[in-house]
Amino acid sequence: MRKDECRKIYKSKRAALSEKQRDDLSIAIANQSLKLPIWHLEHFHIFMPIEAQKEIDTTPLITALQAKEKHIYIPKVKGLELEHYAFTDQTLLRQNKWGISEPVTGETVEASVINVVFIPLLGFDHKGNRVGYGKGFYDRFLKNCNEKAVKIGLSFFKAEEEIAADPHDIRLDYCVTPDQVYAFNPLG
Repeated sequence: MRKDECRKIYKSKRAALSEKQRDDLSIAIANQSLKLPIWHLEHFHIFMPIEAQKEIDTTPLITALQAKEKHIYIPKVKGLELEHYAFTDQTLLRQNKWGISEPVTGETVEASVINVVFIPLLGFDHKGNRVGYGKGFYDRFLKNCNEKAVKIGLSFFKAEEEIAADPHDIRLDYCVTPDQVYAFNPLG
């Protein structure tokens, strides 16, 4: 499947979800995430959802990370790059031009510190290829991460058989859906 075709299909599928379905599926994804072999790690990057795009609500997953006393970092767009800010109870958030909640101020960390990256996406395939909105923010970010950082997609929907990939694309290690965890390059 071509990336542009995938974007169109999955934007439409997400748009068809009711608010209750989105909430229920987001909780199911957070629960499935507890099956991942990552909970011994300490530094977690997680995205804040674009509400207008009906992205996965990451609040239940953030709550799980907080309960496990993990260091949590959320992104802020700066030019074509992502900066990574510590997320605490005191973090003040403001929506950017895309409707993404971002930290106003706070402590930043380098990408190399992060052990686990939860990645927003529209679709993914059985090889770990993923399709986002096409701006490349996460590909650029992942290139600066520690090579052992675990890359985890979150998706409301199951995997496609195959999605076209570009040479610069970075594949997922896992993808979590409401019903299962897909492993492409599993730990251990």
